[in-house]
Amino acid sequence: MASPMRRVALRNLMAHKGRLFLTVLSVLLGTSFIAGSMVFTGTLSKAFDGISDRIAVGVDARVAPENAQGQGGFGPSGPGVPLSVVDRVAAVPGVRVAQPAITGTIALRDGEGNVVSPSGAPQIGGAYLPPGENLDPAGLTITSGRAPSGPKEMVLNETAADRLDLRTGARTTVVTPHSPGPIEVTVVGVYTTSVDSGGYIGALFAKDEAQSLFGDGATTPNIDVAAADGTTPAQLREALAAALPDLDVKTGDEVRQEFEDTINQGLSFLNYFLVAFGLIGLLVGVFIIYNTFSMLVAQRLKELALLRAIGAGRGQVRNSVVLEALIVGILGSAAGLAVGVALAVGLQAAVKAAGAGFPDTGLVVSPSVIVTVMLVGTVVTVVSALIPAVRASKVPPVAAMRAQDGGSATSVLVRGAIGAGLFLGSLALLFVSTTESGSGAAILVGVAGFGLVLAVVIGGPALVAPVLGGVGRVLAVPFGPAGRLGRTNVMRNPQRTTATAFALVIGVALVGVIGTLGASMQKSIDAQVDSGIRSELVLQAPQFGMPPAALDAIKDVQGIGSRTTLYVAPARIGGEREQLLAVDGDVTSVFNLTRTSGDLALAGRGMLVDDRTARERGWEVGTPVPLGSGTGAETVTPTVTGIYKAQEGALSGPVVTAAEMNQLYPPARGSSSPVVTPQSVFIGAADGTDVDDLKQRLRDAVKPLLVVNVDDQQDLKDQAGQAITALMGVLYALLGLAVIIAILGIVNTLALSVVERRREIGMLRAIGMIRSQVRRSIYLESILIAVFGAVLGLFLGVLLGTSLVNALRDEGLGSVVVPWSTVIVMLVASAFVGVGAAILPAIRAARTPPLAAIAEG
Repeated sequence: MASPMRRVALRNLMAHKGRLFLTVLSVLLGTSFIAGSMVFTGTLSKAFDGISDRIAVGVDARVAPENAQGQGGFGPSGPGVPLSVVDRVAAVPGVRVAQPAITGTIALRDGEGNVVSPSGAPQIGGAYLPPGENLDPAGLTITSGRAPSGPKEMVLNETAADRLDLRTGARTTVVTPHSPGPIEVTVVGVYTTSVDSGGYIGALFAKDEAQSLFGDGATTPNIDVAAADGTTPAQLREALAAALPDLDVKTGDEVRQEFEDTINQGLSFLNYFLVAFGLIGLLVGVFIIYNTFSMLVAQRLKELALLRAIGAGRGQVRNSVVLEALIVGILGSAAGLAVGVALAVGLQAAVKAAGAGFPDTGLVVSPSVIVTVMLVGTVVTVVSALIPAVRASKVPPVAAMRAQDGGSATSVLVRGAIGAGLFLGSLALLFVSTTESGSGAAILVGVAGFGLVLAVVIGGPALVAPVLGGVGRVLAVPFGPAGRLGRTNVMRNPQRTTATAFALVIGVALVGVIGTLGASMQKSIDAQVDSGIRSELVLQAPQFGMPPAALDAIKDVQGIGSRTTLYVAPARIGGEREQLLAVDGDVTSVFNLTRTSGDLALAGRGMLVDDRTARERGWEVGTPVPLGSGTGAETVTPTVTGIYKAQEGALSGPVVTAAEMNQLYPPARGSSSPVVTPQSVFIGAADGTDVDDLKQRLRDAVKPLLVVNVDDQQDLKDQAGQAITALMGVLYALLGLAVIIAILGIVNTLALSVVERRREIGMLRAIGMIRSQVRRSIYLESILIAVFGAVLGLFLGVLLGTSLVNALRDEGLGSVVVPWSTVIVMLVASAFVGVGAAILPAIRAARTPPLAAIAEG
C-alpha cells in the first residue's frame, strides 16, 4: 500500500479513539475467553501429566476386577479381588511381590469440629507402608511428627493438614467403610509426596488398623505386583492373565495411560465447554466489528470519494480499511490474550479455593495458544471488515458525494425471502426431530438452531418494520416528537438495526434454551420423585457410600414402620457385565412399580426385571438367569418371578434379594460384615407417627456417622434443584459474556450513529429541538433495538428449548416447561439494557453544537 494511504488509515484510527477502543474491546472479549480456556486446560493437562507419571510407581502389573465401577462399598468402588487370590498371584512365575491394596473413602472433621464436605477431590484413607514395603521407591516423606504405629493414629498429607487445621497433635473424628462407628484418632504426623493437590485428603493408618478400617476381610480393590529380576512387565502381565482369566491384568504403564486418558477426556469436555462459549462471544463480536466497519465506511464515503477523485485506486481504498481492521485485530487479540491469561489465573484460584483437588502448578502459555488466539482474532477482524471495504472501493466518487442511508427496499425484500426459506427449512428439521429421540434428535435440533440463526442474520432486516412498526409506535407515544424521530431512525436502516441487535438475539436465545431446559429438568425430577418413590424418608450418603454402622444406628429408633435397604454391585448377569440391584425388605413399599406379569413380591431365589430389559434379553416369568460376581468367585441362578414396567425415577434392571447378593459376595470367614455395603435405606413411618418427628430422630441417630443424610421427598427434589440451579448459574454467568458484548455493541452503534448524523442533529437543534428531546430520541432508538433483539432471541430460545426437551424425552425429561417469568424478566431487562447503552451516546448527541454541525456538512 502506498505510504499516503497508510498515513490516512492510521490518522483515521487515532482521530476516533472512542470507536477504536470499543472495536478493540469487542475483539478482546471474544478472544480472551478462548485464550483463558486454552491456558487453563493446558495448565491442568500438564499438571495431571505429572500426576500420571506418579501413578502406580514401582508397579509392574496390577490385578483388578474386570468391572470395578460398582456402587457397593464405601464410595464409588464395588467389591474387589478376593483376598484368596493374593496367594495365587504370588505363586505365578515371575512375581517378586504381590501387595493387596488397603484403601477406601473416609469422612472426618476439621480442626474446628465441622464435617469436611466433599469437594470433588478424593478423600482417601489407607495403610502407611514404610520404604521397605512400599513398591514406590520414592514413597512419601514425613515432614512433621512420626509414622503411625498403633491404634487410633494417623498421618495426613500436608496440604490437607494446613487446609483443615489438623496438624501434628490434633485430634479428629473419622468414619471409614468398615468401622463400627466414628472413631477418635490423633494426627501423629504430616507427610508430603511428589504430587499433592489443594483438595485431596490422604489419611494413612498403621497397617493392621487400616486392614480393619478399610478391609472387609474378603476382598481388596486391587493387587499390585512387582516383577522378579529378568521378567518384563509385559511377560508378567501375560503370565498373570493366563493364571487369572476372570480378572483384569494391566501393566503399570497401561494403568498410568488409562489414568491419563481419563483425565484428558474430562479436560477435553471442559475445554469444549469453555471454547463453545468463547466462540459465542467471538461470534457476536464479529457482528459488532462488521457493523462498526460498515458504519465507518458509510461515514467516510465522502472522504473516500475525494481520495478516489484525486487519484486513489480501488485497491488503495480497500486496503486502507483492511489496514485499520488489521491493527484493531492485532491490538484486540493481544489484549485478549493478556486478559485470557488473567482469566485462567482467576479460574485456577477459584478451583483451589473450592478445594476441587486440582494440583498446584504454574500457568502454561504454550506457543500454540499465542498463535491460535492472535490468528483467530486478527483473521476474524480482517474478514469482517473486508466486505464493507470491498463495497466502499466500488462506490463511484460522484455517487459517494451524495448522502447515503440504509439499504434499498429491494435488498431488504430479497434478504427477507432468503431468511424465510431458511426459517421454514429449520422448522421442517425441528418437526423431523419430534419423530426421533436421543442424540440423533438433539443433533437435528442443533442443525435447525444454526439454520434459525442464519435466518435471523439474513432475513432479520425484513422483520424490523413488522416488529418495530407497531411496538415502536406504542413506545414512542410517551416520548412525543422525539420518540417518533427515534422510531424513524431505527426503521430507516434495518440492516444496521439487525446487526446491532444480533448479539442480544444470541444471548437471549441461549437464556431461553437453558431456562426451558432447566425448568423442564426440575419438573421431570419432581414428577419422578412423586411417581417413583413411595417411602417417606431416605437415608443416603452422597459421594461417600453408606457406612454399615448406619443400619445399627437406626435399628432402635421409634416410629419406623418399614425399612428397605438397597444394595448395588457389579455382576455378570446372563453373561453381560452390569450393575445388579438387591433389596432387603419389601420393594413394593419403596417404589411405585407397575406389574406387567408375574408377582412383584420378591422373595427366595426370585428376580424382578423391568419390561424393557426383559424384551431385550428375551426373558419372561420362569426364565433362569445365571449371575456371577465381578470376579467370578461365586455363581447363583435366580428365576424371573416378576416383570415391572420401566419407569424413570424408579427401579431399572434386574433386582434380587440381599441374600442372593451375599451369595455372590459372601463375608469373610468369621466375619458377619457384608462385603457389599448399603447404597440407600428407605424408611416408612409407622401408623400414627409424625414424619417430621421421625425424620429428626433418625437424623439424631446417624449424626455421629458424619456422612449420612436423612431426606424426605421434598429434600430429594430440593437437592436435585440445587444441582440444576448451580449448573444454570454457571451457564448464565458465561452467557453474561454475550450480554456484555451486546450492550457494548449497542453503545458502539449508537455512538457511531451520532457521529454519522451529526449534521442532521445540528439542524434539529437549530430549528428548536432541545437537548432533552435529543436524548430521549436516542434512548428510544436504543430501547427499540434491544427489544427487537430480545423478542427474536426469546422466540428462538423457547422454540429450540422446547424442541431440545422433546428430543431428550427418552433421557428422563418429561413435559416441557417454559419459564415465562424468565421470559418477562428478559423483555423488561432488555429495555433497561437499551437505556443503559444509550446514556453516553445520548449525552454526546445532546451536546452537538448546531451551527458547527451544520457547517461541517
